[in-house]
Amino acid sequence: MVRGKTQMKRIENETSRQVTFSKRRNGLLKKAFELSVLCEAEVALIIFSTRGRLYEFSSSRCSSVNKTVERYQRKIKDLGVSNKGIHENTQHLKEGDMSMAKKIEHLEDSRRKLLGDELDKCSIDELQQLENQLERSLDKIRARKNQLFRERIENLKQEEKCLLEVNKRLREQDAELVTEKEAEEVETELFIGRPERRMPLKLKSATHSAHKYIA
Repeated sequence: MVRGKTQMKRIENETSRQVTFSKRRNGLLKKAFELSVLCEAEVALIIFSTRGRLYEFSSSRCSSVNKTVERYQRKIKDLGVSNKGIHENTQHLKEGDMSMAKKIEHLEDSRRKLLGDELDKCSIDELQQLENQLERSLDKIRARKNQLFRERIENLKQEEKCLLEVNKRLREQDAELVTEKEAEEVETELFIGRPERRMPLKLKSATHSAHKYIA
């Protein structure tokens, strides 16, 4: 037979309730004993029946349930102190978050006013402060822009200087090439044959065709 699932509610029949209490109490005591032996855990179990009868179990022969309870109370006290410290740290964090949120809100409000929004609620002094702040910001912006312009002009001057030097070298190279070409084209006149019948020969550079003139 398949055992049905027990409903978690009070057993109305007193006899059945007493039988169930006895069985489950013994099973609970057995589980506590097994837990203490298998895992070397310190276990203390206290059970009161409906009639007020006490059933207890202590895993250690040297210590009673009372000592285990005392240890439990000390542990709870230590945890309470620790939890108090955690609570205080949490409170500080919350306060820090609130302060940071207020700072962010203030910065957002200042940003909107600097952009010219939500100025209706500003007094004359506040508007004057905004104007002074904008003037200081503009001065810094202009100074930075002028610095960038100066750096750009200096870079352009350096580029111009480099280009002039390159152009000078190219002109010098062109002049050298023209001189070499003129030197190659110098004609050399040779005479071949008898004095009364000579054949002049004019030679140019190897790159030109030879022209013969027969007298």
